[in-house]
Amino acid sequence: MTTLEDKILGEKTHYYCSSSEDENSDIEDEKQPTSTRNETPTVEPPGPYKWEGSSTNTGPKGVVKDWQRFKQLESEKRAEQERERLELIQKLSFTCKSALDEERDREREEDPEIAELLTDEFLLEYQKQRMQEMLSQMSTLPRFGKVIDLADSQQFLDAVDKENKAVTVVIHIYEEGVPACEAMNGSLISLSQDYAQVKFCKVKGSVAGVSRLFKVNGVPALLVYKAGSLMGNFVRVSEELGDDFFAEDVESFLLEHGMLPDKTCVPSIIRNQNEDDEDSDLSIE
Repeated sequence: MTTLEDKILGEKTHYYCSSSEDENSDIEDEKQPTSTRNETPTVEPPGPYKWEGSSTNTGPKGVVKDWQRFKQLESEKRAEQERERLELIQKLSFTCKSALDEERDREREEDPEIAELLTDEFLLEYQKQRMQEMLSQMSTLPRFGKVIDLADSQQFLDAVDKENKAVTVVIHIYEEGVPACEAMNGSLISLSQDYAQVKFCKVKGSVAGVSRLFKVNGVPALLVYKAGSLMGNFVRVSEELGDDFFAEDVESFLLEHGMLPDKTCVPSIIRNQNEDDEDSDLSIE
């Protein structure tokens, strides 16, 4: 049911809030023509898909021809990718050198002195030079060739603390009348001649200041020092070697625990030089 206000202001399909701004807008709407107010914005439908290629035929034959052209271009692209892949495989198969080898080759080409340093003759000469340096260092080490008897505790300390830091010191703590101790003393005499640069010593338990229990149950004992530090401590060695053993058994025991230098690891040039030195010492004596 329309009211007088609706007649004056025009029919409203929705409720409105009365305000000065709304009234002004309503007045402006009344001033506009009716056709303008009732017009609704039109939205243009999206245009049809545009073919970006070139085609002169628009019928079924044109569509088939365009499809054939598309498949031809696709096959040509796959053939080009396959050709590039084969070229890359062939290039990689020809490159058998590592980056380090290529860098060395480049250095040899740029610097002839480096190329000379990398030859086998130079490396062999360098190896010989290093061997000679090792020989000279070994020649500075003292030679003993016998078992040193330590008479008191001060000699015990001096034998360890005042010795060259590169010398291995093996001290045998023994007691008289013990068969295993007698076997150990005889074995060390033989080893002192085979390992002339190892310092072999012996000291009685009473002189070393060990306890009575150690004198009974701890001998024979071997203490190994180097640079003033205890490297090995072997108590009652007879439990492993028995009461009757030989120098070879003691040598194997010390080698197994890394207390003696392994002669098999010494280069032949050094072994030959040491043998020559020993022969010259014997001839002088």
